[in-house]
Amino acid sequence: MKSQTTETPKVEEGKVFAERLNGLAASVGCLALIGAYLTTGQIIPGLV
Repeated sequence: MKSQTTETPKVEEGKVFAERLNGLAASVGCLALIGAYLTTGQIIPGLV
């Protein structure tokens, strides 16, 4: 019988960093959107 080894694939550190940075940027963007809406009452301040 063969023994099966289950190895998890290694993810490059650069890709992990890029994804975390992307998530952080998205979170900051959402907070900015909510802050702009709460302070001005408009989704995109200055437009209409």
